[in-house]
Amino acid sequence: MPNGLDETDVRLLQHLQENARLTNVELAERVGLSPSPCLRRLKRLEADGIIKGYMTLVDQNAIGLPVSVFVSVTLKEQTEPALEEFEARIRTLSQVMECYLMTGTADYMLRVVTADLAAYERFLKDHLTRIPAIASIQSSFALKQVSFRTALPLSAK
Repeated sequence: MPNGLDETDVRLLQHLQENARLTNVELAERVGLSPSPCLRRLKRLEADGIIKGYMTLVDQNAIGLPVSVFVSVTLKEQTEPALEEFEARIRTLSQVMECYLMTGTADYMLRVVTADLAAYERFLKDHLTRIPAIASIQSSFALKQVSFRTALPLSAK
């Protein structure tokens, strides 16, 4: 098992990934524990940083943010100060849902959500192009979301 997790820990995590609103009693029942040991395990997983938090997934289409744009960013230079400046600026932009430092031709890959193409253009002009460390930006628009998961494959090897 990964990170010293036993089978019960993995089952607990699998159930929580499916439904984080389970009560401790419901969770304990599903993993075959009594409530007290289940709560102890849960607190340990939280304290160990395996469980990072609990959140609600909101449908981006339902709230008027249907456009997903994948943005490849190349910096003028890959120095530590340039990387730190870019990352600090990106963290302040609520439209950026994900940002990854990459290998290959682009330095960063972003996933940006907006209401429409005009909103993305404003985001680009008002925010992204104003980051001095950026050399180039390439945008790719998602036509359709084919697969989306939040649950990690705990049983995969």
